[in-house]
This record gives sequence, structure tokens and C-alpha cells, in this order.
Amino acid sequence: MIDKSKLNKNSISLAGEFAVLSQLSLRGFDANMTLGHTKGVDILVSDPYSGKMYKVEVKTSFKNIPMKSRFSGLTLSWVLNEKAEKISTINHFYCFVNIEQNTNSFRFFLIPSKIVSDFITIGHKKWLSDDKDHKDNPMRQFRIGLEDKSKYKIIIPLAKDYENNWNFMDSAS
Repeated sequence: MIDKSKLNKNSISLAGEFAVLSQLSLRGFDANMTLGHTKGVDILVSDPYSGKMYKVEVKTSFKNIPMKSRFSGLTLSWVLNEKAEKISTINHFYCFVNIEQNTNSFRFFLIPSKIVSDFITIGHKKWLSDDKDHKDNPMRQFRIGLEDKSKYKIIIPLAKDYENNWNFMDSAS
């Protein structure tokens, strides 16, 4: 049996992309993986009923357990590049996939790129201002809140609003 803790990042990324692809296909979308041939897009999606096209970028975490953040409560998080701050179009979405390592169960969070862009831009600025020793770098952290708390220091997307949001295209109308 393979030691799951030794899976490489590419295998984990592909598992997330295939899982998202299968979910989209089961819901009647025409979805195709770009296999790295389209910058910033992992899956191209077409709605055969409306004819609309969508781009989905998949970010997968394999042993992502909820963490307590000092500014945003109990969260799941993924690392993005600063380029994600500039992606904010109506037909571009992120699917954040959390694979629970012990059970291989999947959680999917489908979120419009504008929400991701706004959150990581504000969050990174806050991180830099919190501590003068923080050095700017190209990495950004996207968090999704697992608790519905109104006392977050920054507005954080909540899991309850985006988990299994397979009707994501409704927000692109």
C-alpha cells in the first residue's frame, strides 16, 4: 500500500482536478481539463443549455485540517500566488478542494474570482501591516471560514455560502 503522506504535489493536484471534472460532468456540463496548456485555468466549462463558457482554477489541499486563525476564526486555507489578486472576471471561478487524508473524502468550495481576489488583496495588506518584520513576497493565503462569526477582523468567505456551490454560474449572469 502507498504511503499517502509521500504523494507528490502533482498527484494531489490532478486528483483534485479530476474530482472537480467528474462533479461538473455529473451535473451536465461539458468540462475539459487544460492540462496546463491554458495559463491560470485548469478546467474549461461550457453550459450546453445556455452556451456560456466558464474558467475554473482548481486548488487542492490534501491534509488540510481546520486551523484557528487569530484574525478569522476556524478556517481552511490554500496558498495562491500574487497573480490571483489581478484575476477578477465574471466567468472565472476557483474551486478549492480539500481532501481529508484519512478518508479520502472531498470537500468542494466554488467561489467567484472577484471574491478571491478581494480577499487575498485585503488579507495580504493586513498581514503586512500587522507586523513590521513581515517581508512582502508573492505568496498569498486564501481562507474560508468554517464558523459563522460576525467579529472577523476582515470579511472572510464562509464555507456555508460556497461549499458544493455547483450552481456557481448563476453568479456570473
